[in-house]
Amino acid sequence: MAMSLPTELPLPAEFDELLDLAEETGAALAPFAAEVDAGRSTGHETYRILREAGLLGLLVPREAGGAGLGFAGYSRVLAVLGAHNGAAALGFNMHNVAIGSLCESAGTPLPPAAEAFRSWLFDEVVHGRKLFASATSEAGSGAKLRGVRTSYRRTGDGGYVITGEKSFVSLAGVADYYVVAARAEGTDGSGEVSHFVVAADDPGVGFGEVHSLSAMYGTSTAGMTLDAVTVPRSRLFLGVEGMSLYKLVREPHWMIAGYTGAYLGIAEAILRFTTDHVGASPRRAASPVLQRELGRMSARLSAARALVAEAGARVDAARGSVGANAAVHAAKYVVGEAGPALAQDAVRICGSAAVNRSQPLERLLREASFASVMPAKPEECLEYLGKAALGVNLYDATAFDW
Repeated sequence: MAMSLPTELPLPAEFDELLDLAEETGAALAPFAAEVDAGRSTGHETYRILREAGLLGLLVPREAGGAGLGFAGYSRVLAVLGAHNGAAALGFNMHNVAIGSLCESAGTPLPPAAEAFRSWLFDEVVHGRKLFASATSEAGSGAKLRGVRTSYRRTGDGGYVITGEKSFVSLAGVADYYVVAARAEGTDGSGEVSHFVVAADDPGVGFGEVHSLSAMYGTSTAGMTLDAVTVPRSRLFLGVEGMSLYKLVREPHWMIAGYTGAYLGIAEAILRFTTDHVGASPRRAASPVLQRELGRMSARLSAARALVAEAGARVDAARGSVGANAAVHAAKYVVGEAGPALAQDAVRICGSAAVNRSQPLERLLREASFASVMPAKPEECLEYLGKAALGVNLYDATAFDW
């Protein structure tokens, strides 16, 4: 059944009202979490809900019709959604990872080709309600741009032909556009990687079966093939070739910590379930031992939440600074550690409820553990923080395995 969408985004101007909208939308997403996890639903309905709520334009500047949220505000909204439906929040994040850096360029004068690209993308998101996704990961190299083997060549009319395979594309078959990382033919091993916007219905675009995952099935993640896909020059990201890796090195927050809000929300849901479980029994609720256990969980979560907030504030205040970049790596690491730690506490406190498939806690335990799979991995976060502490020049693309 075709969707009928309003032409303008119904996004409130006040941040508290945006949080209320996120809470309302999250409540609508919540019933799908168990259905999708059990394989009884594809989860595509959750992205229809997000479209209709107008949330696709959270990052788009206000003058272009969006909410104009910065990284800190976005992380808070994503945590609200993640507390209701972790998979939907992670899938939604892929849309924002794909467009986030462009939205941050608002107010910066750009060359004509880049300005035209920016205006087109904002219009597609705001008025077209188009969903974007990132297509970077490849077998053997993951999301590291230096390992990208997908290639492109120029055509005689100024366009490009892209050929390659992506291994782990979220929103496969759901998004309208995919921001594809590729390198020019014959440049293997160099740092010159470009991004192109490929439409889902471009000839030569194909998707494999949705991966059978232990968690996050609702992200609709699958392999993607690009068989000589032709795109016009107007869909070269910002009209510039070869700059993607250098942009990531300088401003890594979307790739490194875009997921953090979603996993913070999952951790919030674990504490909420555990608290409700204990509170349902007056005898258990009166136990000083269990009260201390919940206190420890609450403190651990509060620390993670505070670090995510600090990282977001640093990005908004000094995007690309060493302090901001170190903060997002710290936040990603700490949230990735906090979720599984809370899960262990919840298992100890809730007992059989933690393994009962009829209870949401069992799903939350699996979901929390996958924070370590998403970039940056824990060891990468720690390496970055150690190098920052030692004063290594982290703007040097060779200083870290990007």
